[in-house]
Amino acid sequence: MDLLAADELCEEIVMTEQFATVIPLPAPVLLPINGETASFPVRRVYCVGRNYADHAIEMGHDPSREPPFFFQKNPNNLLPNSDFPYPPLSSDVHHEVELVVALKSGGSDIPAERALDCIYGYAVGIDFTRRDLQGEAKKLGRPWEVSKAFESSAPVSAIAPATQVGHPDKGGIWLMRNGESVQRGDLSQMIWKVPEIITELSKLFTLAPGDVIMTGTPAGVGPVARGDRISCAVDGVATLMLNVV
Repeated sequence: MDLLAADELCEEIVMTEQFATVIPLPAPVLLPINGETASFPVRRVYCVGRNYADHAIEMGHDPSREPPFFFQKNPNNLLPNSDFPYPPLSSDVHHEVELVVALKSGGSDIPAERALDCIYGYAVGIDFTRRDLQGEAKKLGRPWEVSKAFESSAPVSAIAPATQVGHPDKGGIWLMRNGESVQRGDLSQMIWKVPEIITELSKLFTLAPGDVIMTGTPAGVGPVARGDRISCAVDGVATLMLNVV
């Protein structure tokens, strides 16, 4: 083997070693896209708390325009177009329907006038919450992960690209449980609008392509039980239907 061939072989070995893993790589989290064969790869999932005034009131809080607060779910908590398995260690799981935003670009300190340029598309999702465990965490001043970031806690529809649906800032958002309307609001009722959410979030984190933002829920959150049939939508954007199993 000549010297050049040996160098090339060494380089190939080094490159291979760079990508070696001691366990199999986790499967990527991919969301379907309306009208596309390609999928949307998820990097992070951010959630906005109490972003509708009526929901803030029903949860016992002042709905004044205080700075928004955020928490996270894990990417693999997203459950695309599938039934919701009732989680363990809880007897009080609540539904929270939300507009979901999927980013195609990001950055830090993004100005509000540029925020919509970062959006690939929108979906509807449900932030399922183990409310009893959340209540315990609040009393003890502990994080919310056990109540929010459990397996399959965020069912989500296929993503509708902004090129198809635009950038909705008004329109109905609703959820029905067993045929009964239990959550109904309008995107215009958001305390912090989508561009403002992106701006505020980018002050705290460096946003990037693949990030997903759940933007808050209107009033009417309530418990689900095994056997329940759930349907929800953001009008003009997406619809999601599932069973609680």
